[in-house]
Amino acid sequence: MKTPLTLQHLDTLMDVVRLGTFSAAAERAQLSQPAISQQIRQLERYFGMRLLERSGRSVRPTDAGRLVLQSAQRIRDELETVQEAIQPFRAGSAGRVRLGTGATACIYLLPPILRALKRQIPGLEVVVRTGNSPDMQRLVEENALDLALVTLPASGRALETTPVFTEDLLAVFPAEEAPPGPVTAATLAARPLVLYEDAGHTRQLIDRWFRAAGITAVPVMELGSVEAIKELVAAGLGWSVLPASSVAKVKTGTLGTAALAPRLSRNLGLLIRRDKRLTIGLRHLLSALETGLGAD
Repeated sequence: MKTPLTLQHLDTLMDVVRLGTFSAAAERAQLSQPAISQQIRQLERYFGMRLLERSGRSVRPTDAGRLVLQSAQRIRDELETVQEAIQPFRAGSAGRVRLGTGATACIYLLPPILRALKRQIPGLEVVVRTGNSPDMQRLVEENALDLALVTLPASGRALETTPVFTEDLLAVFPAEEAPPGPVTAATLAARPLVLYEDAGHTRQLIDRWFRAAGITAVPVMELGSVEAIKELVAAGLGWSVLPASSVAKVKTGTLGTAALAPRLSRNLGLLIRRDKRLTIGLRHLLSALETGLGAD
């Protein structure tokens, strides 16, 4: 009579292959090495085939072992999907989603969307991390983030990109220095410039806009904080170029804005791994972002 197959048998097989040795798998499972060896023997008897090859101290799967491993991972993924699906019915929880984005989007675009989502699904925990778009893309690729809202372009063979929002970039200046019309690259270059630090995509867009006019932007200050940039400009220390969302609500008499000539805009998009398992919480967050940003 065959020993009944359990999830622990499959987990043990995955651990041995992933960690490379029976002893490492035993340490991870907090079992003895003989117990791990017995589970593998039971698994091999169940399938009637050798699943692992021992070479010295290392272990690798046979062809049959690789098939079992693939099926074991699918079984684990399906069980996690079921766990996520029933989570809202347990203690009112809807899971946890890790979202990455830039500071500007975090301050000016996300709050109303996340507030509405919180009202709709109180048990959903959204953990937000901010940084430059290239860093957010890397974290999505590494599966350290579930989703990112970034400035496009962004590409990667493992990623799916969905454009969701477009906004103009505007010239921003002290209120008392308002120009007579749209602001050109030459107009800006004649003033002290306070710009984003050069690691992000938005700064790269601004630099390309200047270069298209035959001008190299030479800022007197480069900052990662849009609020700090606004404060310095309001103090009369320079002009800047900022997303329209960041200056939509400014105190009267502090800052002025004007369109750029030629127009400059940025596109924001959602990044997610193509192989990402869409949990119920992630599906709700994706829908909220696509609806909330697409409405603008």
